[in-house]
Amino acid sequence: MNFLKNNYGWILVAILASLPLLVIFNILQFDFSNGISITFIEGAGSEGKTTLEMLYHVSGEFAIRWMTAVLTLTPLFIIFGVSNFFVRQAMGIATAIWSILHFIIFIGAEGFLKTFTQLNYVAGFFAIIIIIPLLFTSNRKSMKFLKAKWKKLQSLAYVAILLSLIHVAILDKTWIIYAVIVGLGFIIRVPLVKDKILEIRKIR
Repeated sequence: MNFLKNNYGWILVAILASLPLLVIFNILQFDFSNGISITFIEGAGSEGKTTLEMLYHVSGEFAIRWMTAVLTLTPLFIIFGVSNFFVRQAMGIATAIWSILHFIIFIGAEGFLKTFTQLNYVAGFFAIIIIIPLLFTSNRKSMKFLKAKWKKLQSLAYVAILLSLIHVAILDKTWIIYAVIVGLGFIIRVPLVKDKILEIRKIR
């Protein structure tokens, strides 16, 4: 019971982050008759998308969703005064895993050199380059080892979200939703706005 109480945030994030895998498993066919063989189920994509395009869409969409969610935690703390650092950490790991999975699917389908052929691919590539060290330093040992430098390193998440927004902006107009959410989050972080919100909270 104590384990569930102390780790409910991690457990909840892990469940939510794993749910989209059900979609991916539904568009893959596993054959164990002669070893392990994994193939795409053709026509599994919706709205005219191929199976591979569906994999791109699912992995990329959830990567940007988790990244946006992580960056909204500070604004939510400013507004409501509720914060759980380790839930933030779990959400950051979910973001990294889905982002890396998205990149691996792309590389497997298009090849690594394709990464440098379009601006949106380049932006996505550099976002991944930033996300990888953030993933491997999202733990207590890294915090103790890096000390003040840890926060500076983690602040690169803002660069990653900007590059990710550029990446999806060229691909899909739905990026506007994420841009608005992230933009409002940055406005709430502005000292003048933040102080006003905190003042209102104290009055209440």
